[in-house]
Amino acid sequence: MPQNIITFNNVTKVFPGVTALSGINLDIYRGEIHVLVGENGAGKSTLIKILCGIYSCNMGNIIYQDREYAPKTPLDAINAGIRCVYQELNLLGYLTVAENIFFQNMPSRYGLVNFKKMNADTERLLEEVGLQDVSPETPVERLGIAQMQLIEIAKAISVDGQVLILDEPTATLTPPEIERLFAIIRKLRDKGVTIIYISHRLQELKEIGDRVTVLRNGKNVGTWQVSELSIDNIIEKMIGREITSQYPFNDASPLGREIFKVEDLQVKGRTRGVSFSVRSGEIFGVAGLVGSGRTEVMRAIFGADPMVKGSVFLDGEKLSITSPKDAVNAGICLLTEDRKNQGLILDMNCIENITITDFLRVSRYGYLLKKNEAALVGDLFKSLSISTIPLKQRVVSLSGGNQQKIVLAKWLFRNSKVIILDEPTRGIDVGAKYDIYFLLGQLAEAGAAIILVSSDMPELMGLCHRIAVFSEGKLVETVERRDFSQERLLTSAYEEYLKDSQAGVVA
Repeated sequence: MPQNIITFNNVTKVFPGVTALSGINLDIYRGEIHVLVGENGAGKSTLIKILCGIYSCNMGNIIYQDREYAPKTPLDAINAGIRCVYQELNLLGYLTVAENIFFQNMPSRYGLVNFKKMNADTERLLEEVGLQDVSPETPVERLGIAQMQLIEIAKAISVDGQVLILDEPTATLTPPEIERLFAIIRKLRDKGVTIIYISHRLQELKEIGDRVTVLRNGKNVGTWQVSELSIDNIIEKMIGREITSQYPFNDASPLGREIFKVEDLQVKGRTRGVSFSVRSGEIFGVAGLVGSGRTEVMRAIFGADPMVKGSVFLDGEKLSITSPKDAVNAGICLLTEDRKNQGLILDMNCIENITITDFLRVSRYGYLLKKNEAALVGDLFKSLSISTIPLKQRVVSLSGGNQQKIVLAKWLFRNSKVIILDEPTRGIDVGAKYDIYFLLGQLAEAGAAIILVSSDMPELMGLCHRIAVFSEGKLVETVERRDFSQERLLTSAYEEYLKDSQAGVVA
């Protein structure tokens, strides 16, 4: 008979005007991988934050290791053996990798920090999570998001604990990195550690989970053995409605003429002569391992990073792009992979975040026309299925899926011709993903050129007409839809890395 390590009894959490959790009853077994799923706003994060001492519940209680448990601070949870790797990274950029990992427990000698031991312990942890090429003394601010995610995981496993919570741990990871993470999770489970795993990538739970609990609108829909449910069953329980096709690709939609072209683009130290073109109505996918140069190319096209050389053409005209302002004025937009730090102004409301891209549409003689502004944004909200959110609500309070919709809405408001999306569905729920997929299809049918960068191979294969694969800063292959397969895409993604390793062996 499984032994409970955590029991939630009638746990309820109410925020002003919103019931986030309503009478949650849930048992978590010792030494299991328990998956929590649900749409954004279903209550997953709130439940975890109560367990981690960030929130307290209004009603109910928690039993942890046979004792009543009511942490008042995150430190109380850590001291109790509960660690959490949050979706939003919690690292200090100006400190080194080693200092971030051991920030709360630095080894000392004679009253001073023992940097030699700390760096050696960090090297062991980095190797375990697949970052053996990263120095312990590297400042975190120099690393990419995927590397930071793995450092968070290394920090969590640096100390022994009873419970490890992982919130969207694979959102920025490539398939090989995910496999390594799953091996770490299984190893921890075999040692008796309880894993609470939150993910919107439902295919993962079939591979890693023991049991799954579905939350919807702050309530526990039920708990099942993972083997008892199909992905379609889980989706239906999560959203309470049927989705007929996860990826709404329109085979019948004709492609127009070439409207966007990149020639011999090079970013210093990152890419090597990248060339590609996109047609009107096309969803053009971009795949590659983390660090392959795909994001750097998109940032250079948008003017966020300088090009060493290369040319960008729109409607046959060569563009001069030296800043994001130049790109926006030309009709090119970029949804960055880091929506909170680079895509939104969190303390501003929904309307302000959206209309900031084109004030001329909502102003006259230098004055904002508030009624016009609200009407135009209201129409966008309807098209993005977020019409239930108040237009003047601050975006910091929105779920990840709705925040991403606001980022998309601001560029739709600008009527951009070329829409570049870098990991647009990272960390958002299946319902919000479907809304974004459907809208991308509509934009393509209306004649826009869509460039979709994603680490999710099924997503790329389900949505795109063609997929360009990057490896070690080089665009190695562009694959037509009829030839899509995960094996082919991954083989191409590793092509240049394998060449480098073979050259090293020969040398």
